[in-house]
Amino acid sequence: MDEITVIHTDKAPAALGPYSQALAWNGLLVLSGQTGLDPVTGELVPDFAGQVRRVLDNLGAVLAQAGADFTDVLAADVFLTDMGRFADFNAIYAEYFREHKPARTTVAVSALPKNGQVEIKFLARLPRS
Repeated sequence: MDEITVIHTDKAPAALGPYSQALAWNGLLVLSGQTGLDPVTGELVPDFAGQVRRVLDNLGAVLAQAGADFTDVLAADVFLTDMGRFADFNAIYAEYFREHKPARTTVAVSALPKNGQVEIKFLARLPRS
């Protein structure tokens, strides 16, 4: 049985509860949801666009810690508190995913931790060494 490896980086916010930033197992990387928290201050970025970019930057930092990048993402689950911002979200998301487009689900939720406006989690592959 392959071992599960915990992935952690100080370049993304620490977990707000009893969970890991990511786990690697058998060629897969499962990233926990990230919100728009600044990893240095621990504070939520105030505006929607800033939160989306911060979430994706946080996830990018966790991917990098595991030796992966956005081209290794297989699936993304997106949670928005305001589906009216869907087009705004997509415009920013497309900056991070140009040619490579992972499978994705986007749902509206009533609330997120620390009153965030967006949360995203990834399933990715680990690059072959």
